[in-house]
Amino acid sequence: MKFLRALLDSQEKHFRKGGPLEKAYPLFEAMDTFVYTPGNVTRGASHVRDGLDLKRMMGVVVVALLPCVYMAMHNTGYQAHLAIEAGSAPLTTWQTELFASLGFAFDSSDALACFVHGLLYYLPVVLVTMAAGGGCEALFALVRNHDINEGFLVTWMLFPLILPPTIPLWQVAMGIVFGVIIGKEIFGGTGMNILNPALTARAFLFFAYPAQISGDKVWMAADTSVAAVSGATWPGQVWTAAGELVDAVSGATMLMHAALGGPEALVATGQYSWMEAFLGWIPGSMGETSAAACLFGAAVLILSGVGSWRVMGGVVAGSWLTTLLLNAVGSQTNPMMNVPFEWHIVLGGWAFGLVFMATDPVSSAHTNRGRLIYGFLIGVLAILIRVVNPAYPEGMMLAILFMNLFAALIDYFVVQANIKRRKARYAA
Repeated sequence: MKFLRALLDSQEKHFRKGGPLEKAYPLFEAMDTFVYTPGNVTRGASHVRDGLDLKRMMGVVVVALLPCVYMAMHNTGYQAHLAIEAGSAPLTTWQTELFASLGFAFDSSDALACFVHGLLYYLPVVLVTMAAGGGCEALFALVRNHDINEGFLVTWMLFPLILPPTIPLWQVAMGIVFGVIIGKEIFGGTGMNILNPALTARAFLFFAYPAQISGDKVWMAADTSVAAVSGATWPGQVWTAAGELVDAVSGATMLMHAALGGPEALVATGQYSWMEAFLGWIPGSMGETSAAACLFGAAVLILSGVGSWRVMGGVVAGSWLTTLLLNAVGSQTNPMMNVPFEWHIVLGGWAFGLVFMATDPVSSAHTNRGRLIYGFLIGVLAILIRVVNPAYPEGMMLAILFMNLFAALIDYFVVQANIKRRKARYAA
């Protein structure tokens, strides 16, 4: 590491003001501060020094995401192998062909084979996200002549985890560029955005390309011409009345299955249990399926102080109370009205959104009471969107983005209420 430090120090003069590479200084500074602590420190008495800088904060989030990253690879391969073993062959992709050429068998009981197969789907999405999104962020930094900060590091990790494994890579590039520009850079960059960039990117893809963002195409439905009886054969396969296989169901597979048949349909075939759903061995977007992995992330974020327990607690309370109300009302025509709370938390992106999206320190509320209100309203809206509007069975994404727009307003009213209470205590 001394050699690297000496190399960076010797090259810094070329990037400083007046040097031949002056305009590329943000790129040099990004490499330097990513490996080492920045050499510049505040010296004025008015500054508050904190050991937790942006780089370390983003590093904590990355550590919290590691179990979800592992599940993104292992479960992707596992679900593909299960489908092949069940006779529903996946679409022919270069990933599948490359996996077969490596000499591995399509065996769901082989953990290494599942991991490698999933890696072939996950890694290209990560690399495209880094190249397109990171390049876009670097371009804005060069044009504005400011430092490239570590904010994109978390967006780079989050975005692939909320995508289906078979999404075309050109759509990955379009989505992340849209998220970086519209979700962050037009507001001034990291720390000034009012929307979560990763969710903004996914929302763009969700509405622009609903067939590819469904999350269940690769291993669930390869043949759209197969004739079969009406009804779902197993979670992930949905048949029309005409006997045609639907290969682009909106939302996570088990979530759509619940929307079609209610809580009984979730385990009617014996394919999945609640524990399997909790651990993440179900179809869905790559990193969202495991509530257990998200629970580990929640512990890391709360103990480190990076993630707000108030936001998470508010989401849980809002979702629980809304589910209780809807279950009490019930419905004969809308099966989602009868899905209990314990199933909601393991379906779709509820757990992932709770831990990693709703707690975004920039786009969420900043006052303590505001965080409780903000989280509570996200929980209410997430369940309402899932249940009341069958066109959007995954409500967490839309609920968080909607409340991002109102986070500042919530903080404003909380602050005003505090001021009003303090004024009431003034001496006459």
